[in-house]
Amino acid sequence: MAKSDDAATPPAGKGKLKLILLIVLGLLLAIGASIGGTWYIMHSSASKPAPAAETATNVKQPAIFEQMLPAFVANYNVNGRQRYLQVSITLLARNQADLDALKVHMPVIRNNLVMLFSGQSFDNLATPVGQEMLRQKVTASVQEVAQKELGKVVVEQALFTNFVLQ
Repeated sequence: MAKSDDAATPPAGKGKLKLILLIVLGLLLAIGASIGGTWYIMHSSASKPAPAAETATNVKQPAIFEQMLPAFVANYNVNGRQRYLQVSITLLARNQADLDALKVHMPVIRNNLVMLFSGQSFDNLATPVGQEMLRQKVTASVQEVAQKELGKVVVEQALFTNFVLQ
């Protein structure tokens, strides 16, 4: 009879494993509920209709993407070794007419960006933070030319669609 009682009780290791699995499952459910609740609250407040006066003036136009061709290439000398940066940029705008007007000034924009890229530290560009800071500088440079030449910003963001360090 003692043998059948031993067979009915699971070993201590299996009980601990089940307890750990239940705890992990409970934590995952709690995290999921938290994320789901946050998403629901954020989206339910964002989807409330705006007053009619605000809706008419704040309609966001669809995104227009303009690729800057050819890609930019910059050379760096790092500890006596030749290094390269190749970056492809796409501009995000909302008004095609403004973007077309900005294209006239593309030689100035490209010149400013080449100078910006060549003035960067190669080691800094190897980090995600350095790359994001460079992307923000590129956006600011393009916006500066647009503001000076057209009297408005025109470009919301400059996006890196390809970024190669070698």
